[in-house]
Amino acid sequence: MERISWNQYFMAQSHLLALRSTCERLAVGATIVRDKRIIAGGYNGSIAGDVHCADVGCYVIDHHCVRTIHAEMNAILQCAKFGAPTADAEIYVTHFPCLQCCKAIIQAGIRTVYYAKDYKNHPYAIDLFEQAGVQTEQVELDEMIIDLKNQEKLAFVADLIGKLSESGLSETEIRDMHEKANQLFTSYV
Repeated sequence: MERISWNQYFMAQSHLLALRSTCERLAVGATIVRDKRIIAGGYNGSIAGDVHCADVGCYVIDHHCVRTIHAEMNAILQCAKFGAPTADAEIYVTHFPCLQCCKAIIQAGIRTVYYAKDYKNHPYAIDLFEQAGVQTEQVELDEMIIDLKNQEKLAFVADLIGKLSESGLSETEIRDMHEKANQLFTSYV
């Protein structure tokens, strides 16, 4: 068995964190790592105790949701709250950081930003990272690690089985296909 790389491992953590996001516009996750150890994680959503955009809708002013705290900021603030130093750490983010998060990352002393997807990469953020000596590297998540399209695949297979059923396949063959699909899509081994 071949182990996944550290970059894939930490990026997978960020994608898992993004699944906790309450943002309706874009789910983002961030993982802060120092010495190959996770020191904090964050996702975008409301402050503790406030309503969530997923429940009441976004609070948009000038094309930005002002209710949402970005994943990177949540992770950095978690370090501040619990006294975990961020100097010389790395951050793994599902999407390229916005300008404000870029500035927070630099001020926190984080030295490397790994991101999975480009997202409105602001030219000034790129310049600031370069000026501060913060390395940026795109690390796309290998979708075999976390299947981000599981629901789409399940619907496609169900549709195929339905069409095969209509074409005259026996009930036993259809039932066997359903059982096999259920095993494939619910197995965590």
